[in-house]
Amino acid sequence: MFSKKKSVLLFLLPGLCMLMVFYIVPFVSGIGYSLTDGSYKNAFVGLQNYRDLWQNQMFLLGLKNTMELSLICAPLLWVTSFVMAAGLMSVKPFGEFFRGTALMPYLAPSSAMLLVWLVLFDFGGPINRVLVALGMERVMWLESAALRVPIVLMFLWKNLGFCLIIFLSALQAIPEPLYEYARLEGAGFLRQTFGITLPLITPSAFLVFVMAWINAFKIFKEVYFIAGAYPDYSVYTLQNYMNNMYSKLNYQLVTTAAYSFGLIVFAIFAVLFFLQRRAAHGLN
Repeated sequence: MFSKKKSVLLFLLPGLCMLMVFYIVPFVSGIGYSLTDGSYKNAFVGLQNYRDLWQNQMFLLGLKNTMELSLICAPLLWVTSFVMAAGLMSVKPFGEFFRGTALMPYLAPSSAMLLVWLVLFDFGGPINRVLVALGMERVMWLESAALRVPIVLMFLWKNLGFCLIIFLSALQAIPEPLYEYARLEGAGFLRQTFGITLPLITPSAFLVFVMAWINAFKIFKEVYFIAGAYPDYSVYTLQNYMNNMYSKLNYQLVTTAAYSFGLIVFAIFAVLFFLQRRAAHGLN
């Protein structure tokens, strides 16, 4: 047994070395780098960079917008993927076709996605033409606070498929006789959903929610694709701030912002995991 363990460690060693070199060492060294002044002397300044960062208005704006967009995108993605999965489970003849096309957005190049969204939400594009036909005014979707709408829709379109597949797998594992018995007892759709479906798919539902929130924190890509490095203040995210500081070679503020945001994310997911454990304990 001991010799088998040694052979396993031998196979794991190359991967562990790469993990150490490219992840652990930069992570630890970055903490020390965020505590220096960035000069040629690399003088230690303690938490001064963190104090300066939390007094920076652009950092606070980016943090606020990132949290707001994540609070919009993550729950919306969770609800949309669950409703669509439940609908596909009930549509037997055509469900297989839609399930097979759920991951198509992952195959589309990012440049093609960008062009489609720019055309759709252009001032003279199809969306504004529909609004005019309905008697409403055109909207500057790409140059105002309304930019949040195409960004959220692009996020949903891109991330919906994977969450949908996870929900479908969880729903298919629920025994059908449970629903038959519930219908015999007179339970309606909502009673079945909250009494059978959601309790039995809690682990998968929690996984989808965590993945949705992680992807929502990375919404900078969608913002950058549509609006560039300096978008409207309503969609200026924390990643925009970090990217701009990096382009200005202000590495201290980049690392300081990264570790500050990392602590916030760690605290959020610690609370989520605590709530999930409490919910699972309550179900048991």
